Amino acid sequence: MILASPILNPKPKFGGHSSKSLAISTNPFLRCSFFTTKFSSTLLKCHCGTHNKDTDKSTQALSLLVIDILELLATLFLLKSAIKPNNRLLDIFKANPVERNWLLASALGFGVLILLVFLTSIVVDGLYGIKDVNNLILKEMLVRSDISKGACITVYCIITPILEEMVYRGFMLASLASTMNWKQAVVISAAIFSAAHLSGENFLQLFVIGCILGCSYCGTGNLSSSILIHSLYNAFTLIITFLS
Repeated sequence: MILASPILNPKPKFGGHSSKSLAISTNPFLRCSFFTTKFSSTLLKCHCGTHNKDTDKSTQALSLLVIDILELLATLFLLKSAIKPNNRLLDIFKANPVERNWLLASALGFGVLILLVFLTSIVVDGLYGIKDVNNLILKEMLVRSDISKGACITVYCIITPILEEMVYRGFMLASLASTMNWKQAVVISAAIFSAAHLSGENFLQLFVIGCILGCSYCGTGNLSSSILIHSLYNAFTLIITFLS
């Protein structure tokens, strides 16, 4: 598989004792958290669609920040309610006892991610055509003011990476890997991660991103690795959007 790299380790975190910290109880409401990150962008689009000419972009950016903070708090509550009483939510962030250089793994993972996303974008552009403007609303918020720019950076580089990595890697991937082969768990969690963004034309790229983030988490046993890669990728995307 293309994702084979120094990030991977034949004995990931989930094969050992640490998987016990992720024991969960049945909670049908948890599936709501899988789509929380898409909810904020949907609300923003609805808000901008009705007030696009009159609403200040700084207000839109701050609204997005508030919505994402509420999503994060709601997700923490859902995860807390899904984890068995004898376990702690912070156990999701517990690193593998075996020392691994997760910073080096993050750097390698980010490099591989950028390369694979670039290659898949060529395929996607061939299928759907090249789009001149991928996110005009985000572009306008980035250039509008320092307030809107700061809000966007906070949302995309801090809140969103933490929120999504907690749900898709720290909880979902870990739970799946406790019942099946970790490689299968990575693929399944990446597919759900991609589908949850409700973007057919970006499904392949999001799937690749999910696989890289999942492999990073499995290889290092440290959620900080996938959070850092996710944050760096979003920061890279913001820079490209700002300069475009």
